[in-house]
Amino acid sequence: MKKSLALTLALVSATAVAHAQDAGGFRIGIKGGATYANLAGKDVQQITGPTYDTDLSDRLLGFNAGLAFTIPLSSDGFFSFAPEVLVNRKGYQIEQKFKNPTGAISSLEIETKRKLTYIDVPLLAKINAGGLFFELGPQVGYLARSSQDTETTTKFSDGRKDEAVSGESDGKSDLASFDIGAIAGLGYQTEGGLSVGLRYNRGFNSLIDTKNIDGEPKAFNDAFMLQVGYLLPLGK
Repeated sequence: MKKSLALTLALVSATAVAHAQDAGGFRIGIKGGATYANLAGKDVQQITGPTYDTDLSDRLLGFNAGLAFTIPLSSDGFFSFAPEVLVNRKGYQIEQKFKNPTGAISSLEIETKRKLTYIDVPLLAKINAGGLFFELGPQVGYLARSSQDTETTTKFSDGRKDEAVSGESDGKSDLASFDIGAIAGLGYQTEGGLSVGLRYNRGFNSLIDTKNIDGEPKAFNDAFMLQVGYLLPLGK
């Protein structure tokens, strides 16, 4: 009886160790999901200048996708290093209203959606606790592309119909090319490598960089990301 109990305990222990080693081994895979972005900063409302009332309350929906790695730092996989390379569509949405319309113009409103495509490299410390994980670390991003959709609506006081003009443009000369920020997140990963996670990213480098204007407003990337992924264990 004692031998049977000892054998059973040994088998259970061996199985637990094997599962822990598998969960904590080197992994490579893919991640992707939605990015819900905006700008943050104490004077971000000044981004359109003093002649407009500015509203940035609405976030812009984007996406993220790329490669993810897990490198164990402890034998049981509790601590790991998790670098990633992501294409991340961030951005912001602004509604601005001209403060002092003149003449026959009763209202001038501009709605702008600016989409910012970054190549982001998060360098995360990760704690794995029985499937549940927590992640924290810095992120470096390169602004690869910026595009802008604008709709201007003019309303008149002399009976004329409202005018709405739409336009599209590209360009990033008024923006900083690089962003340095931080990430904090949590999620769940199965032993098979399927994962779902939620993280928050805040930039520390001001996005607005016109290169030749003093006193420009400070505005920082501010994004939530919902991700699903699959990380394949290697070296087994």
